[in-house]
Amino acid sequence: MEMDPFSFWARLANMGYAVLWSIAAAVGFSFGIGLALKVFDKLSVDIDEWEQIKDGNIGVALIFISLIVVVGALVYKVI
Repeated sequence: MEMDPFSFWARLANMGYAVLWSIAAAVGFSFGIGLALKVFDKLSVDIDEWEQIKDGNIGVALIFISLIVVVGALVYKVI
């Protein structure tokens, strides 16, 4: 016997799946951003990006923002 897709239990199951996928997306996004920032930090050895951002260097902050947005878009497409 097939479950009615509009029943209470089917909707509850779909909500549970949505919550689980949201958690998976959050974990994937945070891992991806952290890994991308670490790799970028290791590749650019001549400059201390975090110190530049603390000093108010908008250019370095924009590079980090664009890196976060691009990795977020990639993680979104994968998940």
